[in-house]
Amino acid sequence: MATQNQTHSLPNTTIDPNTGFCSSSKIFHSLRPNVQLPPLSQPLSLTDYALSLLPAAATATENSALIDASTGRQLSYSLFLCQVKSLASSIQSLTPLSKGHVALILIPTSLHVPVLYFSLLSLGVTVAPANPLSTASELTHLVRLTKPAIAFATSAVASNIPALKFGTVLTDSPLFLSMLDANVDSHSRAPGVEVSQSESAAILFSSGTTGRVKGVFLTHRNFIALISGYYHLRNNQLAAGEAETQPVSLITLPLFHVFGFFMLVRSIALGETLVLMQRFDFEGMLKTVERYKISMMPVSPPLVVALAKSELVNKYDISSLRMLGCGGAPLGEQVASDFKAKFPNVEISQGYGLTESGGGAARSFGPEEMKRHGSVGRLSENMEAKIVDPETGEALPPCRKGELWIRGPTIMKGYVGDEKATAETLDSEGWLKTGDLCYFDSDGFLYIVDRLKELIKYKAYQVPPAELEHILHTNPEIADAAVVPYPDEEAGQIPMAFVVRKPGSNISANQVMEFVAKQVSPYKKIRRVSFVNSIPKSPAGKILRRELVDYALSSGSSKL
Repeated sequence: MATQNQTHSLPNTTIDPNTGFCSSSKIFHSLRPNVQLPPLSQPLSLTDYALSLLPAAATATENSALIDASTGRQLSYSLFLCQVKSLASSIQSLTPLSKGHVALILIPTSLHVPVLYFSLLSLGVTVAPANPLSTASELTHLVRLTKPAIAFATSAVASNIPALKFGTVLTDSPLFLSMLDANVDSHSRAPGVEVSQSESAAILFSSGTTGRVKGVFLTHRNFIALISGYYHLRNNQLAAGEAETQPVSLITLPLFHVFGFFMLVRSIALGETLVLMQRFDFEGMLKTVERYKISMMPVSPPLVVALAKSELVNKYDISSLRMLGCGGAPLGEQVASDFKAKFPNVEISQGYGLTESGGGAARSFGPEEMKRHGSVGRLSENMEAKIVDPETGEALPPCRKGELWIRGPTIMKGYVGDEKATAETLDSEGWLKTGDLCYFDSDGFLYIVDRLKELIKYKAYQVPPAELEHILHTNPEIADAAVVPYPDEEAGQIPMAFVVRKPGSNISANQVMEFVAKQVSPYKKIRRVSFVNSIPKSPAGKILRRELVDYALSSGSSKL
């Protein structure tokens, strides 16, 4: 398997300082300063690394580390550290669990989840968090993939879990609550387990929008590299007087998803206050922003669309908001502009990453970069990229579209139990083939055009669904939209739109098609429309196109 942990620096003068592109190797290098990582030979768990960064001020006062929005319950940093050590100690004494074992975690978002993650990671146990709403057959697949020794779950879902070697620990039981409170002093040392950075930290599940769910094998080193980048950027901000001392973030994303997972670890490492929502609902989110004076939220593009278009927003005071970290799917330039017009004091920091890259592989940082609406920012520190022609395999220069390949210390070790998929995705030099059609502009900003597999093949042309969705989102009568390929005898495929009307709107299929036709080349026109109540999406906000294609093929829809 490819080795990932080298740090790549700008080695020669053939690298363009504007784009980071090396004309001889055809590789794009990060324009950000390299971040020095701990020596790979140093034993270091993600827990120990994250807690070593924690500012002393966070533990010296009763600053809240975590707040549960649904109950109002809070954990101070000192209590959080006590619970992490107590639970780790209890797991060691009460279970046969040890370094190298995998723990399946099926718990809705709550204050228990971060404590459990940090405790297990400190013991060298691999965490495999999954959606607690997974069906019995889905869980059977996940268990077959990851071979967990134990599960941590609530009593509501425990019966769906197949029999495991060490059974299932119920996190809503008196026993588990006692494990959190074993009278371990917050200043005492955690149970001593030597964890190598190259060992597995987490198996996170890919969203499965294009096939069966895969288990992505991420190491402690992958996350240490990711968190170190944020830590150094934050320190630079503090030195320049640009950062708040105690930002309050809200996570509406599930903690079993890569975006939620790394935002959680990042928040703790930086000593921020993190508010958790167990179940997302739009108005509940607005109430939470008002109540806890939220300054930052990681979001997906559909949420940016909703904030820009919803009248509900006017009922709540969300003036504390300063930043949205947007990822999961491309955000349209018009949507970003509409949002900025409504919320002039809120910056949108767009980012790009995959479960396979541990999260952020590119992001916009600072006010100037955030003005580049439509871009997902520049390559993250210590990262390299190539833009590869999918037909010829040739590496392309700036301003040319091709498949994005990325390499760096955050890239996964591989897919668990799937050597074929690993070999197809990771090459022998450590390049991760993302499957995304992208390009870098003349200033080194990355633009995502669409998923290669999702391009609609109309006659001899390729039509990116995301481009048409961005146009549809600009229509004031459309609340949400998705575009998929629909089979056509003559053209091969035609673009079909699924549209959610805004309340009170009677926009017709014909009007939808005319609206788009005025703004695109003839081959990109929408040629079929279906009106629906909602667009199916993954927890990260990605459109579940397969569901829409299946629905389109099984039911009639307007064709004009």
